[in-house]
Amino acid sequence: MPETMRAAVLHAPGDIRVEEVPRPEPGPGEALVKVAACGVCGSDIARMLSAGAHRMPIICGHEFAGVVVATGPGADGVAEGDLVSVPPLIPCFACDPCRQGKFSLCADYDYFGSRRDGAYAEYVTVPSSNLFRVDDRVAPEAAAMIDPAAIALHAIWRTRLGIGQRVAVIGAGPIGLFAVQWARLAGASEVLAVDVNDQKVAMAREAGAGQTATGAEEARDLAGDGYHVVIESAGNPATVDLAAALCARHGEAAFIGIPHAPVEFAKSTFNTFLRREISLHGAWNSFSAPFPGDEWRATADAMAAGSLRWKFMITHELGLDALPETMRRLGERSIFSSKVLFRPGEET
Repeated sequence: MPETMRAAVLHAPGDIRVEEVPRPEPGPGEALVKVAACGVCGSDIARMLSAGAHRMPIICGHEFAGVVVATGPGADGVAEGDLVSVPPLIPCFACDPCRQGKFSLCADYDYFGSRRDGAYAEYVTVPSSNLFRVDDRVAPEAAAMIDPAAIALHAIWRTRLGIGQRVAVIGAGPIGLFAVQWARLAGASEVLAVDVNDQKVAMAREAGAGQTATGAEEARDLAGDGYHVVIESAGNPATVDLAAALCARHGEAAFIGIPHAPVEFAKSTFNTFLRREISLHGAWNSFSAPFPGDEWRATADAMAAGSLRWKFMITHELGLDALPETMRRLGERSIFSSKVLFRPGEET
């Protein structure tokens, strides 16, 4: 096995270099994973182009899967050759939320790609508690998409979504597209998808949305008496307001998207929130007990069974050499994308 590897290293916001770096060695309770695929999350774009990470230089990338190629002493539960997906949050397992099994709320967590080296690299070391073995029926590309799919399911489980209810999903990126599918699988009678991009709206229809809208007024016109559940995955102040406004009486909205500007409700929206007794839920990450949680197990099972579709979301599969320029173009929004996957072991 080579002593070095290729990785895309973030030295400073906007300064991304594909370099030869030392290959990590698995320590006690760790495995060395050869990365098969690593997806781009919206947080990666902001982190690598403007916000920076908790420490730099760092290798970013947290939506990934790969094959175990070596294990350190005490790395239990996996063997060389196993395909694994990797939950990106590493809980402390000691704080009050962790002891209660609420791992998404861990007070002292580590995280791939922002606090420790991630998977825009050929290899990464992973604690054995974060090695999620995947069924042979699940492709490596799908395994790298378990995290965003589980995030969508975690948000839906924050609500009381029941059979025959109306659902609206705002934002038709990968998380929104998975939310559309989960809503259908949960028995929703009607699913509306809202996105300003016509191509993403078309993908939402492919995911199973029976109604679509490209603007707030169109969505409001379709709402009628409102939606029982609204999932907000766009993270824009205007869409946050829209999510609350679309709720039915005693409806619920779950918020996944992370706004980068102040958020406020219009007076009419706040009146709707009060008068309809709407419940608003935050949804953070995708984890529960036993770690990484039923969200991950349900997602892997649905992918293995073929009931959760993912191939149609992939718009780019690229080698590491393409990463710096692709991130720049994603930040500029000069290319259309849904799920972008980097394959570190392949040429661009």
